[in-house]
Amino acid sequence: MEEDAPRRPTGFTPALLDGWSVEDLKHYIATLQREIARAEAVIEKKQAHRGAADAFFRKPAG
Repeated sequence: MEEDAPRRPTGFTPALLDGWSVEDLKHYIATLQREIARAEAVIEKKQAHRGAADAFFRKPAG
């Protein structure tokens, strides 16, 4: 069953950029920015879900 779960990345290996053109570098940056935005959206979704669950299961003060 654990084999079905997606694996977390173990690290990030930056690309070798020395031979890239300016246009290629701009495209690479745009791609990374989109990926960062996608990851941030998932974080926000998970935090909202967690907040809703915490509010649902919170004991009333009293």
